[in-house]
This record gives sequence, structure tokens and C-alpha cells, in this order.
Amino acid sequence: MSTEHTMEHHKGPMAGYQPKNFLWSVSDDGKVATISLNRPERKNPLTFESYAELRDLFRKLVYASDIKIVVVTGSGGNFCSGGDVHEIIGPLTKMTMPQLLDFTRMTGDLVKAMRNCPQPIIAAVDGVCAGAGAVVALASDMRLATEQTKTAFLFTRVGLAGADMGACALLPRVIGQGRASELLYTGRSMSGQEGLNWGFFNSLHASEEVLGAAQDLARRLADGPTFAHSMTKKALHQEWSMGVDEAIEAEAQAQAICMQTQDFHRAYHAFVAKQKPVFEGD
Repeated sequence: MSTEHTMEHHKGPMAGYQPKNFLWSVSDDGKVATISLNRPERKNPLTFESYAELRDLFRKLVYASDIKIVVVTGSGGNFCSGGDVHEIIGPLTKMTMPQLLDFTRMTGDLVKAMRNCPQPIIAAVDGVCAGAGAVVALASDMRLATEQTKTAFLFTRVGLAGADMGACALLPRVIGQGRASELLYTGRSMSGQEGLNWGFFNSLHASEEVLGAAQDLARRLADGPTFAHSMTKKALHQEWSMGVDEAIEAEAQAQAICMQTQDFHRAYHAFVAKQKPVFEGD
């Protein structure tokens, strides 16, 4: 059996994926998937089950043959209110230390799975974006929001550290150490405009347009060289812990790999013919 055949056996389409704890929709060509947290009456809180299902989904996306870009959003005008007070916070107060560590490692595994899946993730954020919800937005590659968005890393308000799901590593890298420190110590809400000024959000849109704008951006990325996008994501993630010399060498290797792709050749031939390249992701 050839290596290629063996690999293809592990990869498969995920357009037909059917989640239990949120909504999943896929564009007609199968390239853009949208995850919608869907408990609008409670501002889309996370439960033990939805945390685990999201973690498993992002792990499975490593082997998706069709999905190239992922959009994450919430229904009913809010993104995510974090861990459900009744279904998560209450039970946590009754758990043993090993049980608590199992839970906190599981929530951290969701962020690891988001950072390690090859597809760029775009968060479309409106309304409440709090606690673990704020970290899900943070763990995405790009964030589009509205002026009404209220983003709060509110762990300190429930007597916990701002060190949650990797926030102390991720947030300073996005908005700077001083700004991240203030948000993590105070737990206050960051407005949409403030988030845009600080570089947390890439752009602001009207509430009724933010999801469409995220999906349009996803569409543009999906029409690009998607294998190369996955290499960019890997480089952005891994180079945080590299010295400059190691990073330059890693990028030399990554780019040499990309130069072997058909998309690189398609772009060259299109340029020579004065045409726009049609990328196919291989």
C-alpha cells in the first residue's frame, strides 16, 4: 500500500459532521465551516459537554480533507458567556483536586486543539464575550467584532487567577503585557472600539454584518493557497518559542516545502499568462 493511499485513508470530509452541543454549517464547496454556539437564552455558555465536543472537533479537523477555514460565532447577538454558572461553576465547588485538574486540563486542551488544527480560525464576535468565551476568541487566528462587543477575562471576579486556558501567554502577545495585565487583574470589559485600537480585533462591523464579514474573509482565504495558509499558522504558533535564527531556519524549510506545491506553480504560470491564479490547496 502506498504512503499516499495510507494517508488518504486517515483524511476524510467533515461537511456531514453532526455536533450535539452547537451548530455546524459548511459552505457549498465544503471549504468554509461555521461553528455557532447555540444557547442564546443564556448567552451561549459552555458546558462540560460542549467544551469536550469542541476540543474533539478541532482535533478531528487535522484530518479533514474538505474544510480549509473555520468561523466561530454565537447565536442571538452574543458570542459566549463562558463556563455555565449552574452547570460548571457550581459542580466545580464540589470536586476533588484531581477532578478539578482534569477539568482545567480539558479546557486548556480546547485551546491547544484550536492552535494545532491547520485551518485558520476566524471569530465573529458580538455582544458578550466573557471568561472562557473570551479565551476562545483569543485562541482564534483573527477576530471580527461589533462596537457592542464586551470582552471580559472575568476569572478574577469569581476568585480565580487570570491564568486560564493559556490567557497569560496568549493575551500579552496579542495586545501587549501592560494591557493584558490590566484586563486579567481587573476582569473588566473591553469595548469593541478599545479592542480594535489595541489590536485584539481586526475590524468592527454592524451586528447584522459581522458574521457575513467573517465568512467573506474566510471565503477569500479558502480561495487562496490553503496548504500554505496551514504552514503560516504553524509558523505563527511555533515561532513564539524560537530564537530569531531558529525561526529564520524554520521559515526557510517551510517555504521550500511550499515551493514544491502545485499552487506555487499555478501562481507562476498564471502570472506569466497575465491571469489570476486559481488555487486548489495542493
